[in-house]
Amino acid sequence: MIRYSLKRLLSLCLSLAVASVVIFAIIEIAPGDPAEFMLGINAQPDTVAALRSELGLDQSKLQRYLTWVGGMLTGDFGTSYTYRTPVSEMIADRLWVSLPLALYALALSTLIAFPAGIYAAARRGKPGDMAVMGATQLGVAIPNFWFAMLLVLVFAINLRWFSAGGFAGWEDGFGAGLKSLTLPAIALALPQAAILARVMRSALLDILGEDFMRTARAKGLSRRQALWRHGLRNALIPVLTIIGLQFSFLLAGAIIIEQVFYLPGLGRLVFQAISSRDLIVVESVVMLLVFAVITVNFLVDLAYALVDPRLRSRT
Repeated sequence: MIRYSLKRLLSLCLSLAVASVVIFAIIEIAPGDPAEFMLGINAQPDTVAALRSELGLDQSKLQRYLTWVGGMLTGDFGTSYTYRTPVSEMIADRLWVSLPLALYALALSTLIAFPAGIYAAARRGKPGDMAVMGATQLGVAIPNFWFAMLLVLVFAINLRWFSAGGFAGWEDGFGAGLKSLTLPAIALALPQAAILARVMRSALLDILGEDFMRTARAKGLSRRQALWRHGLRNALIPVLTIIGLQFSFLLAGAIIIEQVFYLPGLGRLVFQAISSRDLIVVESVVMLLVFAVITVNFLVDLAYALVDPRLRSRT
């Protein structure tokens, strides 16, 4: 297990190194000069040059890359060009919105998908299975921002159970903060739950056809008992993959939902930074999200080894 973990950890470090180079290169070749954008089209050349020097934009790209990476390794993400505040502070403030939102949505998605997928697999070909598959097809087809607007219309405007947008803040209490994230979390969770339920059903149906499942049935176990005792754990490997990918998507890909609900999260921060050509914020936030994605994949690999010991023996 230690050797397996070290190999995955080395892969994680190499992936992060490559990702940092790619992110820096892509953002650097993007058109537009942050200094010219900040000062406007009528700014004098010497004023633009002075601002570029102040922001460190007059250094070579290699120097800027090494400074950026070295700062991140020590927890220094640089200073925002636009707001002149440390990027680490901006990220920390927004992370306390995006991370709970992603975890909340993932929990809802899992709580919906697991029972639905198991129920459909246990009743293959029956009306219950067809109903679940029909609902999941609808969930996959409809985009989450449409769900978001529908939830606002029903629960915020008509019923007035929730606010239509904004974030109350954790300082007002855990309940108030959680309530502010409920509608966005549901909007994010429903499409992901549909995908996860279909994967769970397919994985369980594949396992039910294996020899060891037929042996369990031959020993007297009912279909449901064999499914719960032997099938569920063996079906978790593809499901864990989807859960890991979903968490990465929920953390990094909630820009539209954060815009719909006017949430001050990381996605909205990236959107604002791109609009204002605040390159250091874009680079740092994107790198942080890449780190989260790669780390989640690393943890999923470790979970594979715990669920299926055969993976450890192959390394």
